[in-house]
Amino acid sequence: MTVFEFADKYRGSYTDSIGEGACPFYCDFSGYHDELLWAAAWLHKATKSHVHWNYLVQNMNNFKPHIEGSMFEFGWDAKHAGINILVSKYVVNRSLEATTPFLFYADSFVCSVLPESPTKIVNFSPGGLLVKEGVCNMQHTTAISFLLLAYARYLKNSNHVVRCNNNVIITPKRLIHFTRNQVNYILGDNPMSMSYMVGYGKKYPQRIHHRASSLPSIVAKPEHIECKGGTPYFLSGAPNPNMLTGAVVGGPDTDDTYADDRVDATKSEPTTYVNAPLVGLLAYFNAHS
Repeated sequence: MTVFEFADKYRGSYTDSIGEGACPFYCDFSGYHDELLWAAAWLHKATKSHVHWNYLVQNMNNFKPHIEGSMFEFGWDAKHAGINILVSKYVVNRSLEATTPFLFYADSFVCSVLPESPTKIVNFSPGGLLVKEGVCNMQHTTAISFLLLAYARYLKNSNHVVRCNNNVIITPKRLIHFTRNQVNYILGDNPMSMSYMVGYGKKYPQRIHHRASSLPSIVAKPEHIECKGGTPYFLSGAPNPNMLTGAVVGGPDTDDTYADDRVDATKSEPTTYVNAPLVGLLAYFNAHS
């Protein structure tokens, strides 16, 4: 709570402070407004304090010009869709005011994704994988699927129904089915029969964009390797000598093909923002198999 109060008092982007330490890879592209709302939403969940609820309601309107264009984004930089899904839990069960915009935004997010929705803005590969513009597509697949699954659980305990353009109804069962299909695709049910989780299934990526995995172990090569000494291993076409078990890579191209190329980091790099949401999805489906 102290950290939140400090951040709210001294507003600004971390990029302005550390500059080259973050850019060009981790610049604050979406601004700091969504992080303040995201923090307030979690503090409300933890404390049930009306102070944080009032902060959310007031600043959702105050910050609207800054975040409106990113309402359907969720990832390491943008938290907008996550805010609305998280807060909607308290709106659908009527523990908080239904007149707030969060539920409308949460429904709009659902309708921006489901393939049968007339207002969807995402695309799908021929094999059915959710596709959005930008690098490392799998981050969108896992993060968005996680939000949809969370929303499905909230809706199951309420009478609320998602209506897309007033003529397409999205049920909790449909959301769960959609997310299960995305998980199945990641684990091998796709045109390449490729599991994008390293070590899972009979066929999975062998050339991972990961320094420790692509370098020989100290047993195989006890000599010191300089910072640039790993370049020959990086450029090698050989499989990684150290299996990065459980890591999920950036995923296939939009046509479902996967080149298994270590140099193509957008496809072969595993990241925490890809893997973390998938853990939640796998935990749910393991418990509800």
